[in-house]
Amino acid sequence: MKTLVIYTYPNRKSLNYAFLQKVIKGSKENPNITELQILDLYEEGFDPLLVFNENKRRRDMYRDPSLEKYRNQITWADKIVFVYPIWWGRPPAMLMGYIDQLFAANFAYRDKKGLLPEGLLKGKSVVCISTMKGPAKYPLLWLNNAHKVLMKKALFNFVGIKKVKFFEFGNMESPKGRQTKKLEIVYQYFKKVER
Repeated sequence: MKTLVIYTYPNRKSLNYAFLQKVIKGSKENPNITELQILDLYEEGFDPLLVFNENKRRRDMYRDPSLEKYRNQITWADKIVFVYPIWWGRPPAMLMGYIDQLFAANFAYRDKKGLLPEGLLKGKSVVCISTMKGPAKYPLLWLNNAHKVLMKKALFNFVGIKKVKFFEFGNMESPKGRQTKKLEIVYQYFKKVER
């Protein structure tokens, strides 16, 4: 299983970075994970801004040469792992800019007759590891699960990815946030996951 990890946090001395390290450690110990690539969007200097004009049209994003490396990574991967914080009930703008540009028509999906398009990323699986300052149940109780709906239904299912797993960790700035236990959960998952 080829695994692409997309890390989106601007500080390497952070709990999000510790989660990334547990993903890497568990993956390297898992015989089912044959290859591993890490994409740190901040370290990479990824530009999340969309630009459309007479020379750069939205309908042509799927063949934008500046995004070819990233398209190749997605095509290559069997499993895509996202590690990010939840800010204001949603992923950071950096990650959303990546998604806006990479999950484009004629690469991630294709319009066809009927209500829904054809997802072109079928057969892949996704894991979302997210952290937040607020309580773990905050997105469910106050936001009607907006984060999971956005990521699973509006994005991944739309492009054909049906297998989506969430690790949504709350109270991460609290001394009682059980950070060590949560890091171990992620490590054990990646050490044993089969697909």
